[in-house]
Amino acid sequence: MAKYRSALPQLNGGLFLTDGGIETTLIFLEGVELPYFAAFGLLGEKRGQETLRAYYRKHAEIARRRGLGFILESPTWRASPDWAERLGYTRQELEALNRKAIELLQELRQEFETEVSPMVISGCVGPRGDGYDPGEIMSESEAQDYHAFQARTFVDAGADMITAITMTNIAEAIGVTRAAADAGLPVAISFTVETDGQLPAGDTLEAAVEAVDAATEVPPAYYMLNCAHPSHFDAMLKGSWTRRLRGLRCNASRLSHAELDQATELDAGDPVELGLQYRDLRRRLPHLNVLGGCCGTDHRHIEQIGGACSAAATAA
Repeated sequence: MAKYRSALPQLNGGLFLTDGGIETTLIFLEGVELPYFAAFGLLGEKRGQETLRAYYRKHAEIARRRGLGFILESPTWRASPDWAERLGYTRQELEALNRKAIELLQELRQEFETEVSPMVISGCVGPRGDGYDPGEIMSESEAQDYHAFQARTFVDAGADMITAITMTNIAEAIGVTRAAADAGLPVAISFTVETDGQLPAGDTLEAAVEAVDAATEVPPAYYMLNCAHPSHFDAMLKGSWTRRLRGLRCNASRLSHAELDQATELDAGDPVELGLQYRDLRRRLPHLNVLGGCCGTDHRHIEQIGGACSAAATAA
C-alpha cells in the first residue's frame, strides 16, 4: 500500500490503536533488561529484534482483527544522542539503530496492513532529559538542534510521521515541532502531566498547546497525552484547545510520576476499567481517535480499549 507521509489517515477520523507501555512490558513481563528504559538497543541483535517483532505483532493483530487502524510507534524513545552516549553507542551506531527501527516497522506493516486497517509508521522521539522531570530546560533552538538528528534519520528511513512522547515542557515541544517541519514530516506532540493535570514544568495543557501552535510555522498535526492516568487530567479537558487533542496513551496506574519512579513492581491497574475510561473520554471528545497505553499497559489493555471504544462507535 502507499506511503502516507503528510496525508495521515488518522486525520480523517476512524479509530486507530497503537501499542502499550513497551518498556514496562519488556522489563516486567518479558524479563528483558533495558538500561535507562532504552528499548532501541534490542535492534542490534537478532534475538532482540524477534522480541520486538513479537511485541508489536500482539498489538497489531488486535487492530487488524477489529478492523481498526494502527500506529506502529518505533522503539526509539531513548534513541537520541545524549542517551546513546550514556549507553556507549557511537553516533553512527545510533543512526543505524534508528534506521533499523523504521525498517522493522515497515516489515510489520507489510505483514499486517489491510484496506480496513491502515498502519502508519511513526518515529518515536523522547525527551532529552527524564520523562518525569524537565530538569534543565533547553531553549527552543537548542531543542530543535538536538532533535534534528532523529528527525532527519526518520525521514531518510521512510517514516510517515514523528511522535514526540512524554514532553515535559513547552520549549522542547516547540523545538521538536520545528525539527520535524525542517525534515518534512508531520509530528504529533504528546505531553505528560502530573496528578494535578499540569505539565511537570508547571504549565497547563491549554497554555502548552496554544504556545506550541503560536510559535511554530508548521504546527503539530495533533496533540496527545501520555504517561498519566485519566483521573489526572480528566478535569482539564475543557475549552476550544481540546479540538487539537487527538490521542491518548494513558498509564494503567493512578500513581504519581514520583511514585512510579520508586516502584519495584508493575502496577497494571484494571484493563477493563481503563477501556471504559477511554470510552467515556471519547464520548466527550469524539475526535480522540489515536488510542494506546503507557506505563503498566500491555496488549490486554489495548484489547479492552479497542473493544470498548469500537463498540461505543458502532452503537452511536
